[in-house]
Amino acid sequence: MRFLIAGSSGFLGTALREHLADEGHEVVRLVRGDASGPGTSPWDPYAGELDQAEVERADVVVNLAGRPLVGNPHSAAYRRDLMDSRVKTTSVLAEAIARSERKPVFLAQNGTAYYGDRGDEVLDEDSGTAEGSILTPVTRAWEAATQPAVDAGARVCVLRTGPVLHRSGGALKPILLLFKAGLGGRLGSGRQYFPISSLEDWVRATMFLATNDASSGPYNMVAPQPPTNTEFTKALGRALGRPTVLPVPAFAIRLAAGPVAPELLGSYRIVPARLQAEGFTFHHPGVDAILRSALQE
Repeated sequence: MRFLIAGSSGFLGTALREHLADEGHEVVRLVRGDASGPGTSPWDPYAGELDQAEVERADVVVNLAGRPLVGNPHSAAYRRDLMDSRVKTTSVLAEAIARSERKPVFLAQNGTAYYGDRGDEVLDEDSGTAEGSILTPVTRAWEAATQPAVDAGARVCVLRTGPVLHRSGGALKPILLLFKAGLGGRLGSGRQYFPISSLEDWVRATMFLATNDASSGPYNMVAPQPPTNTEFTKALGRALGRPTVLPVPAFAIRLAAGPVAPELLGSYRIVPARLQAEGFTFHHPGVDAILRSALQE
């Protein structure tokens, strides 16, 4: 198959691209500025520019582009970039797919912040959205930007992705530094649910959606047994053989993280109901298996 990927140089994009190459698929990377060699195509999502012919040739278009969450959450520029980098890239690709003759499959990245802080409520893809952090309205607009492709009859899957864990990058890399230094501890009460997945399962689930003609709509790209923050903290401490006795008070997190604090203190008990209903099986369903996979050499 031929995949056209935006955001191919990030943590998830790199893992997906390497898997596709190993499986013998063809990958074309959308890159900002001039094309940097074979297998690349220039685009400027902020100007609405890309090579329509590449969309016509693609079997699957994947959007993983977006500003990293690292930054100053109190800054208006940070919030604007957070929104624009996700919504504009998705919109440009959705509109290009809508114009195309072939209507390639569209896999559009999104986030679990869509659901908002819901305590102990078990959340599946039909649970709807509620108030949360500054990321919650971003996820709503992000998902809405796929609508031109949906309306044109393309098969569209929205990937509501939680933290994907692997020692090579993503959310786990900075956490490992703290835990290895003996500074790991629960966040706030530790009772909040923390939806996670292994990198292997995220890539496998993405491929499942790319190739399963019956799949469309939103999918929770998280493991079926979400741990609480305390459970995750203890499991990572065990895996590393390090103490986890230094809790971080909720007030300190709110002070430092500001409008992003609900992402750390909020509870997201999210399950992958639609993936499982369609026959996908997780290799790493719970926190201990996820961490074993994430930390293996």
